Amino acid sequence: MEKQQIDQILQQISTVVQPLVKQLPASLTGVTMQQEMAGLIDKQSEMWRMSLRKQLEYFLNLMEEAEASDIDLGGPGCMGNIWYRIHGDKNPVDTEHKFNQCETDILLLNLLMPQQRAKLFENRNIDFSYTITKEQAPDQRFRANIYYDMEHLALNMRRIDNVIRPFKELELHPEVAKAVSLKYFQYGLTLVTGITGSGKSSTLDTIIDANNRSMEAHVVIIASPVELVHEPNRCIIRHREVGRDVASFKEGAVQALRQDPDIIMIGELRDPETIQTALEITDSGHKTFGTLHTSSAMESIERILGEVPYEEQVRIRLRLADVLTCVISQKLVPSLDGKRVLAKEVLLVTPPVKAAIRNNNIGEIYQMLMEGGKMGMHTMEQDLKRLYELGKISEDTAMNYANNKKRMQKLLNPSTVDKLNTMVG
Repeated sequence: MEKQQIDQILQQISTVVQPLVKQLPASLTGVTMQQEMAGLIDKQSEMWRMSLRKQLEYFLNLMEEAEASDIDLGGPGCMGNIWYRIHGDKNPVDTEHKFNQCETDILLLNLLMPQQRAKLFENRNIDFSYTITKEQAPDQRFRANIYYDMEHLALNMRRIDNVIRPFKELELHPEVAKAVSLKYFQYGLTLVTGITGSGKSSTLDTIIDANNRSMEAHVVIIASPVELVHEPNRCIIRHREVGRDVASFKEGAVQALRQDPDIIMIGELRDPETIQTALEITDSGHKTFGTLHTSSAMESIERILGEVPYEEQVRIRLRLADVLTCVISQKLVPSLDGKRVLAKEVLLVTPPVKAAIRNNNIGEIYQMLMEGGKMGMHTMEQDLKRLYELGKISEDTAMNYANNKKRMQKLLNPSTVDKLNTMVG
């Protein structure tokens, strides 16, 4: 990245927005100030607004070259800088010019339509998608969030990769591959779980793409916001964005039942109502995919049970045992080549796993994971060990990203652990 050119663009942005900053009454703060800013923006020409967006898009376009997943700016937390997350590490762009907070407030408000601003002012937060249209290349899409930081606006945008990872790169066992395929299983719930930034959406996109290529069907994707847009191949594919095309995940799932779907993908099972709806639509004979912010298969099951009211837990546990097909819990861990590599835990819901869920013996599932290699199951610790033995990650990384440190230590150094246990005994 050319530092001099970056500084020039930053200076141009400040030059464009400073006349508006100077018109703001000194007594205004917070939402009242941003509402005044919005009024000033609406008085500008369409050319002014488009020019300001294009200047911000310069930094969005740099992300692919820099291999950056996220961009952050605005609010006191960014200290006037633009920040990129590259291979998991977040750092500011090296520049001389710094924005002041009112400048970035105007820059970010200019990204939003009036109805989006109204939602931002009411909720102090808004999720939305942003697209850069390109003439001779695929459009570049971003998942965006604008929120408040000490009465000023801050932005995070995540770049959505236009390239769908080939299904074989997920390295799923044939039995697991069948479980996520409509061709072999016409119903059942598959969960893809992990913390924010663990690649859940990319994994789901790969699975949806594989189904799109394998047989004729109808796929309904409910997301907040819609990230990668799938081109119909052998399937009809509907993209329904929460807040734009449908009011909520729950309503999208309920409405999908009247749209003759074969596959329903619910972007996030974030509340008890959505979780129960996902179980109900799966139980009605549909193939359902969803995500949870959990780091292991057992935690995913416990989270679902813990989210529903106590008096409903027995019923939900029995229904979950009936409909759950597969859980893929994943992490993106630092690799020795300076990038990141996918580590995952895979649970295939076999009859013994169903019995453990039904009888509320969730603790037994870890042992089933460890011993289920022939069916494609393995723990996060076993997969980290595999990556270490392949020379992709360091031993320290394997330990740091393990869910169970003691089991990880035993897998990496079994003789040392046995010796220590003997000494303690």
